[in-house]
Amino acid sequence: MPTTASYGSWQSPITTDLIVDGSIGLGQIALDDEDIYWVEMRPSEGGRMVVVMRDSAGEGTDITPEPFSARTRVHEYGGGEYIVHDGVVYFSNFSDQRIYRQDEDSEPEPITPEGDMRYADGCFDFTRNRIICVREDHTGEGEPVNSIVAVDAMGESDPEVLYQGSDFCSNPRIDPGGSMLCWLTWDLSLIHISEPPSPRLISYAVFCLKKKRGGGGGG
Repeated sequence: MPTTASYGSWQSPITTDLIVDGSIGLGQIALDDEDIYWVEMRPSEGGRMVVVMRDSAGEGTDITPEPFSARTRVHEYGGGEYIVHDGVVYFSNFSDQRIYRQDEDSEPEPITPEGDMRYADGCFDFTRNRIICVREDHTGEGEPVNSIVAVDAMGESDPEVLYQGSDFCSNPRIDPGGSMLCWLTWDLSLIHISEPPSPRLISYAVFCLKKKRGGGGGG
């Protein structure tokens, strides 16, 4: 029997959970040889972000095991939380913001140290077996420190800072030959009303990466 209720107090059978439960968000497509990768946001798993792979035979496989979630908080809005190279997936894990390396049929292993730092927007430097990405350092007081860093793909050494000094950094990309790296930087002090105004600066930087003799890595 219908129940009469005052305006705005009636209970709708259509809930937010009902609306979003079957809605899977898709994004960040990446190619690795003949395999296709992407990220799925799954409301049914509490919003967990899962890297998924579809092989050349058309078979799909979840790469990111529970409880890991491939999501970064760099610049707060995130993005660029994973890359893939030769079948190995590297992703930022939401709970601790460390980069994890995940080989085929293996559990994810951290390759960045513990600490209040965030990583995103990486590319793979195959000549030196490392990831070049944005790092946001929250270990100090005040605003976080943004930089471009190189992360050893095996996690055998601490990240190396390649550039630092701007309010924001993004889009580090290395050329196919492994000798040139470019990125975007910008300073936005105009958004801080407590500071004196200054011109908005957006710059594009390129510098050379040198190879060590004997074929070893270096930068």
